[in-house]
Amino acid sequence: MNIALWIVNGVLALAFLAAGVMKLVRPRAALREGGMAWVDDFSPGAIKTISALEVLGALGLILPLLSGVAPVLAPLAAVGLTVIMIGAVVVHVRRREAFAPPLVLGGLAVVSAAVGFAVLL
Repeated sequence: MNIALWIVNGVLALAFLAAGVMKLVRPRAALREGGMAWVDDFSPGAIKTISALEVLGALGLILPLLSGVAPVLAPLAAVGLTVIMIGAVVVHVRRREAFAPPLVLGGLAVVSAAVGFAVLL
């Protein structure tokens, strides 16, 4: 079960770290031109906040387990990322855009939280 947790968390951490850093370093116009039309619905500050939360969530999936300090934070980070992905699905559905990627990432985050809490018990 621990190996499954590391695999799921590793995949999620890479995906959220890449997406979060990309959204943090690129300006809003560049994100829009890159196919992220949803940025028109959000202020630059909100976009940067979402991005920072994705980066923190990615770090939260790995660092507590790696260090052994407060490992309960890893499944809690997965719960937080699930909430972000629920919001992303809602935004994409409202805009009539493809919502499968955030749905899949949200589902994996749910799996990570469930396995993470199970390992702790």
